[in-house]
Amino acid sequence: MRVPYSLRGAARGLSARLWRPIADVLAALMTLTSIAWALSFQRTIGLDLYPQQYFAAILFFVMPIAFLTMPLKKGGVRDIAPWFDVALALLSAALLAYIFVAYPKIVLMIFSRSMEVWVPGLLLVVLVLEALRRATGWALVLIIGAFFLYGLFGDIFPGRLQGRAQPVDLLVGYLAVDSNGMLGLPMAIASTVVMAFIFFGVLLGLTGGSRFFTDAAMLGMGRFRGGSMKISVLASGLFGSISGSAVANVVGTGVVTIPMIKRDGYPAHKAAAIEAVASTGGQLMPPVMGASAFLMAEFLAVPYQDIVMAALLPALLYYAALFIQADLEAAKLNIKSVPKEDIPAGALVATGLHFALAFGLLIYLLFWLRFQPERAALWAAGALIISSWLFGYRGEKPKAALLFSSLSKTGHSVVEILLISAASGIVIGILNITGLSFNLTYALVQVGGHNVFLLLGLSAIVCIILGMGLPTLGVYVLLAALVAPALIEVGINPIAAHLYVLYFGMMSMITPPIAMAAFAAASIAKAPAMATGWAAMRFGWSAYIIPVLFVFSPTLILIGAPGDIALAIVTAMIGIWLISAAIAGFFTSALSAKNRLAFGLSGIMCLIPAQAFTNGLLVDLLGLMLGAALMFWERFKTRKNLNLGL
Repeated sequence: MRVPYSLRGAARGLSARLWRPIADVLAALMTLTSIAWALSFQRTIGLDLYPQQYFAAILFFVMPIAFLTMPLKKGGVRDIAPWFDVALALLSAALLAYIFVAYPKIVLMIFSRSMEVWVPGLLLVVLVLEALRRATGWALVLIIGAFFLYGLFGDIFPGRLQGRAQPVDLLVGYLAVDSNGMLGLPMAIASTVVMAFIFFGVLLGLTGGSRFFTDAAMLGMGRFRGGSMKISVLASGLFGSISGSAVANVVGTGVVTIPMIKRDGYPAHKAAAIEAVASTGGQLMPPVMGASAFLMAEFLAVPYQDIVMAALLPALLYYAALFIQADLEAAKLNIKSVPKEDIPAGALVATGLHFALAFGLLIYLLFWLRFQPERAALWAAGALIISSWLFGYRGEKPKAALLFSSLSKTGHSVVEILLISAASGIVIGILNITGLSFNLTYALVQVGGHNVFLLLGLSAIVCIILGMGLPTLGVYVLLAALVAPALIEVGINPIAAHLYVLYFGMMSMITPPIAMAAFAAASIAKAPAMATGWAAMRFGWSAYIIPVLFVFSPTLILIGAPGDIALAIVTAMIGIWLISAAIAGFFTSALSAKNRLAFGLSGIMCLIPAQAFTNGLLVDLLGLMLGAALMFWERFKTRKNLNLGL
C-alpha cells in the first residue's frame, strides 16, 4: 500500500506548517524577554537573577530556532525539519533550561570539575559550534576550534606562545558557565543593546521607513549627475548603520540599487563595487557599527557616547570619499541624473517625516539625556509605532499584526549575531584562562620592535587576514582581544587602537582574495568577482589611510583642542576631494598622469593632520596652496577649452 506523502513527510520530521510557527513564537518570545530585561521587568516583579541566567534564557530560544530553521548544509532550503534536528533543538533547550535554573549552584562548581557542570558544558559547546557552522559556515568554527585545541594543548607551543593547558572537563565547564565564557560580555551586548536596535530597524522596515529613506535619497540626489550611485551611497549607509552585517546589507539594498546604477550606464563591476563599499561602511558608521560600538565601549570601560563621537568623523570622511568618487565617475562617464518621472514628489516624501523624528528622539535620548542605548532604542521604537499608526506613509498604515511580526522578525534577525556572540565568548574565555592574550600582545610588540609604523603594518595585515569571511561582531572580538592590546602597549590611544583594528578587519570585506561583500554584490550585478573586488578597494581607499592618520593624530577622532579638531576636519575634507580626483583621473575634465600625481600628492599633504608630527601645519598649508593652484588651473583650462569649442 502506498503511504500518503504527508505521512512520509511526518516520518522524516516536522513539516514547515509546524516548525515555522514554532520558530516564530520562540523568536517573538526571545524579543519580548530582551525588552523585559532592558526595562528591568524582572526587578519589578521581585525576580532576582544573575545576568548569566538571562543570557542562558536568550540562548534557550536561539538554539531551537537555529536547529529548526537552518538546514544541515549552509544555504540549503528547508521544507521538513528532520527528527535529528528536532532532537538537537530539544536537547539544547533542556541544557539551557538546566543552566538557567541551576546556575547559582553550578557556577560555584566549575573548578571542582563536577560532572554536573562539564557534561552539559561539553554538550552545549558542541551544539553552539554546530549551530554557528550552519549560520555562518566553517571559517569562524575552525578558528574557534583552533583556539579550543590551544586551550587543551597550549603548553606544547614554543616561546612566548606557550600557554597554560587546561583539562577538557575544566575547560568546557568554564566556557559554558563562567561569566568570561559564552555567557559573557559579547552575549551581554548582543542580547540587550543589539536586539533593541535591531527591533528599531525591523520596525522601520515594516512601517515603511526603509522606503521613506530610499525616497528621500532619491528626492535629494536623483536630480544630480550620477544620481543612482549617490542614492546607493546614502541608502546603503543609512541601512548599514543599523545592520549587523555588511553582506546582509549588500543583499538587502543591492537588489534595488545595483540594477538602478547599471541602468544609468555604469559598468557592472563598478555598480557592484560602490554598493559593496557603501554597505561595508555602514559597519563603521554609528550608532550600531555591527554591534561593535557597544562592545568597544564595554572593552574600554568608556561611555558609549565617546565611542560614537570618535567613530563619527572617520565614517563621514569614508562616505565623503565615496560620494565624491561617485560624482567624478558620473562626470567622467557623462552619466546624467535620474529621470524626473522616477523621482518621488516632495509632498509625498514629506508625509514620512515622522520617521526622521523617531531618529531625532533616539539621538536626543542617547546624547542629551544619556539614556542607556537599549532603553533609548526601545523608546524610539515605541515612538515609531505610534507615529506610523497615526500618519502612515504613502497612504498606508501598519496593521495591528505588525507588532507580532516585528517581534518575530527581530528574533530571527539576531539569531546569527547571538550565536556569534556566544562563540566569541569561547575565544575570550580561552584567551583568559590560558594567558594567550598577554602572550600574543608581547609577541606582536616584540616583532614590531617598538617601531610604530612596522607594528601598524603588521597589525593591518593580521586584521585583514583574520577578518576574511567573518561577520562584523566576530571580526571585532577577535581583533580587540588579539591585536588592539599590542597597539595600546606602544602608547596608541585606546579608542584609536580599537577603531584601527575594526577598520582593517572590515576592509577584509572588500579586499581580495576573500572580499565577501564585494563578491556578494558582484553576484547581484552579474559582474566578475575579482574585478569588483579591485574596484571596491579603489572606491574604499580612504579606509586604508584614515585609521593610520587618527592613530598619529587623535584630532580625527575628535580628541584634542577644538581649534585643532576644526583644522583637521577642513584639511581632511579637502585632502579627500583631491585624492579622489587623482584616483578617478577626473576633476573638471580628464586629468593627465602628471596632474593626477600632483592632485594625489597635494591631497596626501592636506590629509595628514597638523598634529601628526613636527611642522605638520606647514605641510598642510603647502598642500592647500598646491591643491588650490591645481583646481584653479583645471577649471581655467576646462573653461578655455569650452570657449574654444574643444
